[in-house]
Amino acid sequence: MKQTPYLQQAQEAMRRGRLTEDGFLGDDTRLLADILAADDAAVRRMGVAHAEIADEMARLREAGRAGLGEFVFVPPHFEVRVDEVRGLLACPFGEAGLLPKTHITIRNIERKMELTISDLNIHLIREHGFYEGLGSPFRVDPQVAVRVLDLDRKSRRTGGA
Repeated sequence: MKQTPYLQQAQEAMRRGRLTEDGFLGDDTRLLADILAADDAAVRRMGVAHAEIADEMARLREAGRAGLGEFVFVPPHFEVRVDEVRGLLACPFGEAGLLPKTHITIRNIERKMELTISDLNIHLIREHGFYEGLGSPFRVDPQVAVRVLDLDRKSRRTGGA
């Protein structure tokens, strides 16, 4: 993938102190195009799609809202807590307007694994295939996400994405 002017502009917006204090890149020194390509390849190797990951995150977020900041059980074996935080976050790609600062914790009880994401993570994964840079505080490792969300099991049952 080529680092286009659009991606270069987005990468500049992702740097520390631009849109957020910590930024979106962590200590990752790769070009945004290379970060996107590496995560896309990892997702493809697992036989799922970015939209599938984001859709499952959004489904669990919606189920978790019923807990009003406390963990709720979501069948078959998830616990989800949704914490609404004051403020809004902008998409560093310059799209989607402002998204609420929401922290979503998803626990896969069966696998004893946990994932914390935000509404912005869901948007970035669905629309841009972006999981944030290595070392970023809100980096979502695609392989961990697929396992926590049980998408590796669903992919095997349905024959892949």
